[in-house]
Amino acid sequence: MKLTTLMASAALAASLASGAMAQDKTKVGFVFVGPVGDGGWTYEHNEGRLALEEEFGDAVETVFVESVAEGPDSERVMTQMALNGADLIFTTSFGYMDPTINVAAKFPDVKFEHATGYKRADNVSTYSARFYEGRAIQGHIAGKMTESNIIGYIGSFPIPEVIRGINSAYIHAKKANPDVEFKIVWAYTWFDPAKEADAAKVLIEQGADVVLQHTDSTAPQAAAQEAGNVITFGQASDMAQYAPSPRVSSIIDNWAPYYIQRTKAVMDGTWESMDTWAGIGEGMVGIGEITDAVPADVKEEALALKESIADGSYHPFTGPLKKQDGSDFLAEGETADDGTLASMNFYVEGITGSIPD
Repeated sequence: MKLTTLMASAALAASLASGAMAQDKTKVGFVFVGPVGDGGWTYEHNEGRLALEEEFGDAVETVFVESVAEGPDSERVMTQMALNGADLIFTTSFGYMDPTINVAAKFPDVKFEHATGYKRADNVSTYSARFYEGRAIQGHIAGKMTESNIIGYIGSFPIPEVIRGINSAYIHAKKANPDVEFKIVWAYTWFDPAKEADAAKVLIEQGADVVLQHTDSTAPQAAAQEAGNVITFGQASDMAQYAPSPRVSSIIDNWAPYYIQRTKAVMDGTWESMDTWAGIGEGMVGIGEITDAVPADVKEEALALKESIADGSYHPFTGPLKKQDGSDFLAEGETADDGTLASMNFYVEGITGSIPD
């Protein structure tokens, strides 16, 4: 009888210990707009998730759902994550903004982090990277290297993040080469290799010998490689499999330090709702290797530009600049404030075409 009682007590103790350990483990969810193998945006967010597991080991459990459409489906996925015990949920696409706010209101004890959006709540933070800083460097290289003077740009959706990237690339391409012209094709998708490849081919047919992209797959790189004599830049991840050409450099999104920092804040009880917008200086935006396909003097200029942005001595949006309609944007020496950049809905002077509604 006593032995049975001891065994039962031991089993109960083990069960309680197991339950305590399960409660102590922090559960972190990720909602991804593309597949983790997209080679771009989602790939890098997933690299951040894996870094989180490596950093905290058994103290964390991560879960993710990939290829989640923006809109109602994302709200369903977030709700299920919260119901399944997630303590912290990262929602990694602009179109998840309202669904994140909606679900967060139903689960006040769960912390949410929304990438690239602007709506916050007591349990919702926002975070993004200053991608436009990297676009300035790409624009300089593009302006120096184009022989046709036509630079193509594949846009995803006409939101401020994408528009300011186009503007930044154009400003710096134009500074490097006053004869450049930008042609912009809107793909209306973040990830669709077929559409992205078609967009790249259209731009190349229109004479572009440089193609930039704000879409997530490597399809434009493949299209440029097939065409020959066209250079490209990796988007969100290094896309180094296409180096040294057509891919001559890249913007790399480094989310890992942020994911580790914010998860630690949940674990130690210091998490607070905040907005984070970091760039090259903070290490959230990385510039991939500039290959030897880029002339040495152009590479040197690009790296100098990178350093000046990183140390704050130069801002990519520095006047004098005008808007596309000829009205004043920034006076001589004036720099754009974050509010203006965050809501940018206009092209700068020199870009042709209109921004879609």
